[in-house]
Amino acid sequence: MAIERITDVSMHQDDVVEQQIEVTLRPKLFEDYIGQERLKSNLKLAIDAAKKRSEPIDHVLLYGPPGLGKTTMATVIANEMGANIRITAGSAIERAGDLASILTNLTDGDVLFIDEIHRLGRAVEEVLYSAMEDFKLDIMIGKGPAARSVRLDLPKFTVIGATTRTGALAAPLRDRFGIIHRLEFYSHSEISRIIERASNILESKIEKDAADMLSTRARLTPRIANRLLKRVRDYADVNGDGLIDVPTATAALKLLEVDELGLDPGDRNLIISIIDNYGSNPVGLSTISALTGDETATIEDFYEPYLLQIGFIERTPRGRRVTPRAYAHVNREYSL
Repeated sequence: MAIERITDVSMHQDDVVEQQIEVTLRPKLFEDYIGQERLKSNLKLAIDAAKKRSEPIDHVLLYGPPGLGKTTMATVIANEMGANIRITAGSAIERAGDLASILTNLTDGDVLFIDEIHRLGRAVEEVLYSAMEDFKLDIMIGKGPAARSVRLDLPKFTVIGATTRTGALAAPLRDRFGIIHRLEFYSHSEISRIIERASNILESKIEKDAADMLSTRARLTPRIANRLLKRVRDYADVNGDGLIDVPTATAALKLLEVDELGLDPGDRNLIISIIDNYGSNPVGLSTISALTGDETATIEDFYEPYLLQIGFIERTPRGRRVTPRAYAHVNREYSL
């Protein structure tokens, strides 16, 4: 049975209120978007050039670990272009007809954002090829010998795709994106500024030192930072006067079992399971999955990126290996 994690970078789809608050915290324009400076500079140039030519911006592919702001960046791009945005997910477009319905309802300059674009089916991808490249839609009318192909003109639109797995994206689809950028993990100072901005929006008072402390527990990820802030705010409202200071934040995070590096019980269980069973020897992904009870995709997408980033796990040709630094963190003695 899956356990909900406070440091889970995925959205809680069953929590409608959580999603509504998450939307309000998202910046609308580049000036409000904290971090990703290199990406913002490149996108600003592309947007200014497109607006000067009075044409849509080229198709954009954003990739990187979940929770870093790919959906937010897509919304910012649409707002900066003054365009309407249609949001969908690769898993939601099951048939070519579903995509055709979406494309024929777009207007000139619209932005179509496809989250988890790597999950599009092959038949859907093939329809998207000509739509992105030629702004044409090829559909089949009828069945059997009487079936015929009809080509429809589409408005000039922009596809923004987001994925955590660029390798799973078909090469012909990937090649049709003119702008491809990776979103990087944020710095602690950027996360601290994001927390302060979010607290202002939520009308919650937070001291600078408390924001700095929360930034070290947020796994360099804005989505987790906002989620931690909301849980700490709840604790401050119930057990204090609503002010989030260092003692209040410390007590709340202790209750949430999030340690000083942002690791939760799931992360520590993964590290300890490898150490106790295999020591410093490399371990295959499927073996780790069997040890922890998590799917391999969950380990690759939700556990590994941050553990790799902080140097607790390293990938070798023979598998994953726990580093001496991780041993020290979980109070285990390192041995070769």
